[in-house]
Amino acid sequence: MTSLDPGRPEQIAADLRAAFEERHGTPAVAVGRAPGRVNLIGEHTDYNRGLVLPLALPHATYAAAAPRSDGRIRVASLQDDATWEGTVAEAGPGGPQGWTAYAAGVLWALAEAGVDVPGVDLLVDGRVPLGAGLSSSAALECSVAVAVLAVAGRELDDATRRLVIDACMRAETEVAGAPTGGMDQTVSVLAEEGSALLVDFDTDETRPVALDLAGLTLLVTDTRVSHELNDGGYAARRADCEAAAAELGVPSLRQADLAAVDGISDERVRARARHIVTETDRVLPVAEALATGDRDTVERLFALSHASMRDDFEISCDELDAAVAVAVEAGAVAARMTGGGFGGSSVALVPDERVEAVRRAIDTEFALRGFAAPAHLVAEPSAGAGLV
Repeated sequence: MTSLDPGRPEQIAADLRAAFEERHGTPAVAVGRAPGRVNLIGEHTDYNRGLVLPLALPHATYAAAAPRSDGRIRVASLQDDATWEGTVAEAGPGGPQGWTAYAAGVLWALAEAGVDVPGVDLLVDGRVPLGAGLSSSAALECSVAVAVLAVAGRELDDATRRLVIDACMRAETEVAGAPTGGMDQTVSVLAEEGSALLVDFDTDETRPVALDLAGLTLLVTDTRVSHELNDGGYAARRADCEAAAAELGVPSLRQADLAAVDGISDERVRARARHIVTETDRVLPVAEALATGDRDTVERLFALSHASMRDDFEISCDELDAAVAVAVEAGAVAARMTGGGFGGSSVALVPDERVEAVRRAIDTEFALRGFAAPAHLVAEPSAGAGLV
C-alpha cells in the first residue's frame, strides 16, 4: 500500500533553497507554494459556465526564484531533466514544450497582462502526483507566478491573486495547449484552510464552504492511470459541449435544461450535454450536504455523478470504476472519480475507522485484476497559494 505524504512546507522550501543556491551559486529571494486540488463535485462544468466544488490539497508545488541581470529566463525542476531558457517573448505560444510550457508560459502571460517581468532563474519542486487528475499543472503555474511576482515586488493582494489566476489560465490554454476551464487555478489561489471552494463560472463568484467531516476522511486514490489534458480527449469533450450549446441556441450549457437537451439530434452530443446539466445541478446540494453532514445526499449524488461521467461523458476507465465500487463495498459513505478523467483519481468519503480497510480492499482488487498498484492520499482542505 502506497501513501503519498505531502511533506512539511517549511522543510521542503528550505531544501529547495539549498538546491537552488547549489545550482546557481546565489540564494533564492522567494519561494512560492501552490497546492493541487481534488474536486468534490462538478466535473467539466467550469468551461460550461457551471458550478464546481473543489478543495486544495496539502500536496503542493514549490518554485524558488531569483532575479537575473541579463533579462533571460531559466526554468528547471528537481523532478525532470528538461529545462528551458529564453526571453519573456520567447516563452509564449510555440516556445517552451512539455512541462516547461506550463512554467515559462506563466511569465509570458504575466507580461501580457502588464507586469514588468524581470529576468529570473526558477527551480521547481513538485509534490502533487503527476497525471493523477489532481491539478499538478495548475500547482506548477501558480507557484511560479507567486514566486516571480515576489521577485518583481508585487504584493499578493486580492487583485494580484486574480491576476495570477488569469495569467495561469492563459499559460495553460495558449502555451501548453490544454483547453481547461479555470477551476484548477481558481482553487489553487483562492482556497481557504478547512473549506472547499464553491465557484460559479457564470457570475465569477466564489465562496468557501466549511465542511462537516467529523469522523470522516476524504481519501483520494491515484489509479496510476496517467492522463494528459492536451492529448485530445479533453478538447473533444469541450467541442461536443460547444456544439450542444450552439444547437440549443444558448451561450453555454449553464443556460440549458434537460427538456431541451433531450431534443439534441446527435446521440453523443446529447449525452455530453446531459452530463453537464445534471452535474451542475448536483453541485449546490452536495455543498449543502457536506456543510451539514448529510451523508445520504452525498452518497446518492456522488453515485449519480460517477455514473454520469462513466456513461454520458465517457471519461472513466476500468481502474476508476473499480476504485469507486470497491471503496463503497468496503465501507465508504460515498465515492466517485474526480478530475478531468481518462485515468487519474477517485475520491471517497470514508469513516475514519474504515480508512485502512478501504485502502486494503482497493489494493487487493487492483492486484487481482492485474492493474498497477494504486497510491492513496488524505485530502485535508488546505490553504491556497502563497510564499513560504
